[in-house]
Amino acid sequence: MLRRGGQALRRFSTGQVYFKNKLKLALIGQSLFGQEVYSHLCKEGHRVVGVFTVPDKDGKADPLALAAEKDGTPVFKFPRWRVKGKTIREVAEAYRSVGAELNVLPFCTQFIPMDVIDNPKHGSIIYHPSILPRHRGASAINWTLIMGDKKAGFSVFWADDGLDTGPILLQRSCDVEPNDTVDALYNRFLFPEGIKAMVEAVQLIADGKAPCIPQPEEGATYEGIQKKENAEISWDQSAEVLHNWIRGHDKVPGAWTEINGQMVTFYGSSLLNGSVPPGEPLEIKGAKKPGLVTKNGLVLFGNDGKALMVRNLQLEDGKMIPASQYFSGGETSVLELTAEEVKVAETIKVIWAGILSNVPVIEDSTDFFKSGASSMDVVRLVEEIRQKCGGLQLQSEDVYMATKFEDFIQKVVRKLRGEDREAELVVDYVSKEVNKMTVKMPYQCFINGQFTDADDGKTYDTINPTDGSTICKVSYASLVDVDKAVAAAKDAFENGEWGRMNARERGRLMYRLADLLEENQEELATIEALDSGAVYTLALKTHIGMSVQTFRYFAGWCDKIQGSTIPINQARPNRNLTFTKKEPLGVCAIIIPWNYPLMMLAWKSAACLAAGNTLVLKPAQVTPLTALKFAELSAKAGFPKGVINILPGSGGTAGQRLSEHPDIRKLGFTGSTLIGKQIMKSCALSNLKKVSLELGGKSPLIIFNDCELDKAVRMGMGAVFFNKGENCIAAGRLFVEESIHDEFVTRVVEEIKKMKIGDPLDRSTDHGPQNHKAHLEKLLQYCETGVKEGATLVYGGKQVPRPGFFMEPTVFTDVEDHMYLAKEESFGPIMVISKFHNGLALS
Repeated sequence: MLRRGGQALRRFSTGQVYFKNKLKLALIGQSLFGQEVYSHLCKEGHRVVGVFTVPDKDGKADPLALAAEKDGTPVFKFPRWRVKGKTIREVAEAYRSVGAELNVLPFCTQFIPMDVIDNPKHGSIIYHPSILPRHRGASAINWTLIMGDKKAGFSVFWADDGLDTGPILLQRSCDVEPNDTVDALYNRFLFPEGIKAMVEAVQLIADGKAPCIPQPEEGATYEGIQKKENAEISWDQSAEVLHNWIRGHDKVPGAWTEINGQMVTFYGSSLLNGSVPPGEPLEIKGAKKPGLVTKNGLVLFGNDGKALMVRNLQLEDGKMIPASQYFSGGETSVLELTAEEVKVAETIKVIWAGILSNVPVIEDSTDFFKSGASSMDVVRLVEEIRQKCGGLQLQSEDVYMATKFEDFIQKVVRKLRGEDREAELVVDYVSKEVNKMTVKMPYQCFINGQFTDADDGKTYDTINPTDGSTICKVSYASLVDVDKAVAAAKDAFENGEWGRMNARERGRLMYRLADLLEENQEELATIEALDSGAVYTLALKTHIGMSVQTFRYFAGWCDKIQGSTIPINQARPNRNLTFTKKEPLGVCAIIIPWNYPLMMLAWKSAACLAAGNTLVLKPAQVTPLTALKFAELSAKAGFPKGVINILPGSGGTAGQRLSEHPDIRKLGFTGSTLIGKQIMKSCALSNLKKVSLELGGKSPLIIFNDCELDKAVRMGMGAVFFNKGENCIAAGRLFVEESIHDEFVTRVVEEIKKMKIGDPLDRSTDHGPQNHKAHLEKLLQYCETGVKEGATLVYGGKQVPRPGFFMEPTVFTDVEDHMYLAKEESFGPIMVISKFHNGLALS
């Protein structure tokens, strides 16, 4: 009875719950799956009296044998159980000697005689990776994908004298995702849930509660083992059928075709739902339409006009290459290793030697798989390298792409140097010596993973509000730049690595980006102080600190986003339900304000990225620099090209085009109510894109006469003057009870006089400059209007007589409901106070 083996390592605990009834078990089989079933059965208190497995291969014991021998469990390694149809007497006697009450076959490649199967009191149970009676046979997982099944699963059944025909004990199923591979299905569901199910099945038998349900013949299928010779691709089929054929044979035996007279095997197939990217044509024998070698892989076409993409190719000589490098043959220059890289290579050689224990010496020419390694050893290799080489994160694919030791080391070094990316990130900085450091600031548009000038070459000055000087010239994004950025984001979502990326890997990138933000927090806070006037200490803690926290928070959400299941009819037999599945929207546009440039970017983009979307972000025209620095760090973190795009420039040009663009699926905007109305209108008229708006406010703070006055003064000042009043949740209006009103105002003015107004990079500064000149002028006009309408200007209301855009913290009293000050948000350091009568309840 043949069973397909496991291909990756998963560890978990079913918990040490000891039931009343326990059995003496014989485990027959092999593989990592068998080892995990063995370990969990032992944890549950069952007694494994014997393990029957295969002989050592190339001097390496099977994982099941290793685990059992370590525990002192009797292990028997028989190359076969019968000869010429008859059970080998010595083998049968050894088996009967252990006195098992139940045979457990988690994964077995040997034919076990029926006198052994039927020998124990409770017989034998077998794990099979399909929902029986469908896909009987040894390549069940492969055929689940080849046939395009929407459901996959496994069965635990009672063994009989047929081939996977015994009665069912239990079954479990899962959905098949459009781009699932054999490995993906196995790792996500069949392996971890299969272990749990085998443990559960044994306990059901021990408790006398195990079902024994005959398999129906209706819907039964049997498919043989897929071999290389019958895995050739037949091209006159739809794209979906071709995709299913390729992924159903990935990694073993591999679907292949003939290209330029040689056999080429395809790996890493995914359906191409968006537009076909540009590429170089490649003639394929039997295909009616040439493939396209693109920067992301090889695009193939079905007879229905739809397309799929293959990421990796194996040439006839066994060499694996990225499909995008077909015409170059995957050739790269040999790297000279640094002393540090030599140490890494030596560490990896030790890891290889530990896995390939049968190989006396690891040479440059040693081939990982030809030396006896299996797919489960790939996972061990990747995990050991991550553990022992400073967290270096490889993928299983990296091992398959470089199977010889010399090639593998070259691949690792390229990964360490970042040379595995398509092109090195080139950043043209404006550098300044400030705040006792060299601050490097990108100033160009960031589109499709590259910094680039605006299409028409236009720039504008970004101003330091502390002294009114020009920090640098920044690219002024045009309509063409917007279209380029949206196209890049769309391609990254539909065709690129990001759309295929595992959610956990997406989270890893976001954690890495959070780490880089934290590593560069002093530089980022300095840029924020230069560009927005934020006090450095506040920028370090809030503007930057909260941005780091935000990315870490949403990084943890990446693999936890899920829908819900809602029962709608409990009546038998259907028990109908509905379910939701949350999926990313696609390209999102983000337009952020100038008061917290990086933090507002983080609040909006982190959630967007965690959900799997791509984004085009337009920072405020007056504060673009931390957003562009963020773009640089996102590239260093490893975000694929096109996922994040940053467009400095005006709202009237870039912002308006984003709100109208038909390929934007959602837009988020924070700013004025007037602009918010225009954006909502444009979003509706263009393509009814989703829109989220955070607009103006006028939050009240009410202070009663039974308060702790010192605390009320501190809270009132913080609510108004925090971040120079440029705060969306600022207290736009204070209501103070009459009996404490005058003393409250007096204490506020006393505290204002103690505030230090000055250079935001000075650690003792309390109050920096307003963000930009136009905003300062608006605040001064706001104060003039208040005085004209009869409000009492108690303190401030003027520009500070020094260079830059500084305004005195301001206090108005006697503000009545009809006045402009009572109705409109200042968004500045202006305290607007209204008095209410003692004991009066406000309504």
